Amino acid sequence: MQVEVKNMKGEVVDRIELPSYIFESPTNEALMHQALVRQLANARVGTHKAKTRGEVRGGGAKPWRQKGTGRARHGSRRSPIWVGGGVAHGPRPGSHRKKMPRQMRRAALRSALSAKVAKGQVVVVDALDIEEPKTKVMMEALNALSGGEGKTLVLLSGNNHAVEKSVRNLRAARTLNARYLNIRDLLKYDTLVVPLRALDVIKSYLGQEL
Repeated sequence: MQVEVKNMKGEVVDRIELPSYIFESPTNEALMHQALVRQLANARVGTHKAKTRGEVRGGGAKPWRQKGTGRARHGSRRSPIWVGGGVAHGPRPGSHRKKMPRQMRRAALRSALSAKVAKGQVVVVDALDIEEPKTKVMMEALNALSGGEGKTLVLLSGNNHAVEKSVRNLRAARTLNARYLNIRDLLKYDTLVVPLRALDVIKSYLGQEL
């Protein structure tokens, strides 16, 4: 598949051939969903916890005597049916981690990238280089590349302080190292801006044909 290569002004300067086994993979929605669920589950800390009746404070003495009061019998103020008592069957600390083979995770990335290319949501740029952080310059460049609609994810091949700091102030844009490309960000952002050097990084770990 051939795509246009643009400069920071949005002008077409070249055309390149994208690897078909990365950007023309069959769209597998079930696999992408599985990868997304895994990523969201693994991001959970798992420290949620409610106190049981054995952990809340108080309740050492019986509230009132067993018989003769006309009220229901109770043995502790820590009972779940009392205000301030423990929680029955509440959340407990635990791991939500899910496993997924690496080849399946990479296949999900290929599927998501292919879907974005098919929709015209991948913009290849020759380079994103600015001398110093300038939010206005970066905003104009991203508007020229993406049309100024929706959210934009900018991939970088490595540390680029000027670009990272410029994009940081833009509400609808974010930078990401191409080595950390993930299914959640691919599905969350509308447009993917990929410099040629970042494209080489993607090819380095997704380029091995299955």
